[in-house]
Amino acid sequence: MPGLSVPALVRARRMAGALVAAMLISGGPARAADPAPGPLTIAEQGSFFVGGRDIQSDTLSTLPAYAPSGTISVDQIYVRYQIPVSSGRPPLVLIHGCCLTGKTWETTPDGRMGWDEFFVRRGFPTYVIDQAWRGRSAASPSQINAVKTGRAEPNTLPPVFSAGREPAWAIFRFGPEYPKVFPGMQFPLEAQGEFWKQMVPDWSAALPVPNPTVPALSDLAKRLKGAVLVSHSQSGIYPFQTAALDRTGIRALVAIEPAACPDPAKDDLAPYRDLPILVLFGDYVDASSRWAPRLKQCRSFVAAANAAGGKAELILLPEIGIHGNSHMLMQDKNSLDIADWLAGWIDKRAPGKS
Repeated sequence: MPGLSVPALVRARRMAGALVAAMLISGGPARAADPAPGPLTIAEQGSFFVGGRDIQSDTLSTLPAYAPSGTISVDQIYVRYQIPVSSGRPPLVLIHGCCLTGKTWETTPDGRMGWDEFFVRRGFPTYVIDQAWRGRSAASPSQINAVKTGRAEPNTLPPVFSAGREPAWAIFRFGPEYPKVFPGMQFPLEAQGEFWKQMVPDWSAALPVPNPTVPALSDLAKRLKGAVLVSHSQSGIYPFQTAALDRTGIRALVAIEPAACPDPAKDDLAPYRDLPILVLFGDYVDASSRWAPRLKQCRSFVAAANAAGGKAELILLPEIGIHGNSHMLMQDKNSLDIADWLAGWIDKRAPGKS
């Protein structure tokens, strides 16, 4: 670089190298989907609970300082919301999947904007939940303490589990098996340590079907008077179950990589008639023995729902030119490109106020 002293030249090269490194870590320069930088201006934010029931138990505690008997609340869902100043679009309810919490939708593991902020910036009121018995939605220790105090047999313990990162690697489709990586995979593996910290114990196998989250989602949709329910993975079936329970307040359903879709051979498809539905899958699905059958089953549902008068669509991202996405596509390096596409789908299928 002509005209620069040796120390200045070294500094310039270091700055250039740092810039290149930052671009590599963040996945490259800003894309068209990225909202314009600047302050996030909102009209309102807060949190509340929906649903729930009271239970009385004599095994709430085994600690001398806390009484074992009393009444607690369970089955409620925690809801955190942000409402933009110009809110002409329908509210979105973001529902996380297995072994995770509402953190799924917040800042990505490598520090980029999450979907909750993106959609607020795009004018969507955004409601992020923690499923019942997960995260900030209370669980009950009663069954565990009953066994610990000898009041119940060990075989009555609830089936609570955590997903280890080695088996979860293939479930989240970072690669075919740990620690192999699919070519071109978009998940920010350099920040995987932050992702694994998001994992929490999962009580879903210990809860009834439908999960208590489902009636709570129905109550929330009625409160919001026209919500788009956006689910992921284990919770993928919840919006369908919510619509089957009561369609009041539901504008559209979006199931992102659902663990299950309704079964056309068993389930009534009438609740989905004329309801905009999107089932969305990422990449490498056919390479996964876990996800390929689920994709096939969801294709069958979409076909049957449309034959019964539905408005269902199934989109495989590679088929629309978006490649390399893991199961955690809302955290992948191209996550905002997908969010941008999804915002366009919602604008077309479930437009807000003009």
